Amino acid sequence: MDNFFHDSDTILRGERFDTLLAHRNLVIERIVSAPDIQPVDYVQNQDEWVLLVRGGAVMQVAGERVALGEGDYLFLPAGTPHRVEQCEAGTLWLAVHLHPDNMG
Repeated sequence: MDNFFHDSDTILRGERFDTLLAHRNLVIERIVSAPDIQPVDYVQNQDEWVLLVRGGAVMQVAGERVALGEGDYLFLPAGTPHRVEQCEAGTLWLAVHLHPDNMG
């Protein structure tokens, strides 16, 4: 057993991705984001559901600006361009990735 909030303290730069569970075609991650973030464009082969647990963030999703606060979640179907542009200090996410069945 572990705790979602263990070792989730604020980081100073970028993002840290911690895999909590990887089973078959399912991957569950905890993401800790800093306010000093370098936006990265993602277009993934898998579906992703993301929940903002703590903090706040601004994303670009398929060309639209999306502001997220604590408790907000969204579904990013495979192939949807997205990036995190801004985060508050201590922003914490839960991300659930559902990979295609043929991932090997």
